[in-house]
Amino acid sequence: MLGKTLKHGNTTVDINRAFYEGELVSEEELEKALEEATTANLFGEKTIRCAIKCRLIDPDSVIVIDCVPHAQVFRV
Repeated sequence: MLGKTLKHGNTTVDINRAFYEGELVSEEELEKALEEATTANLFGEKTIRCAIKCRLIDPDSVIVIDCVPHAQVFRV
């Protein structure tokens, strides 16, 4: 998905390597990172599934852009 441009109507989202690329982690490591995050910009089925499992996001808050699930998290 890295480097891909997602399109939905007049909206485009670039999954920019410079911003999103990083270390591959296990689901357990992702869960820990998500629990500690104050903001998150999430794309992809595995990531969204993990965030739902952690109760970080509600399944109803997930949108789909160009067949890719997406959610954002902001904690204050």
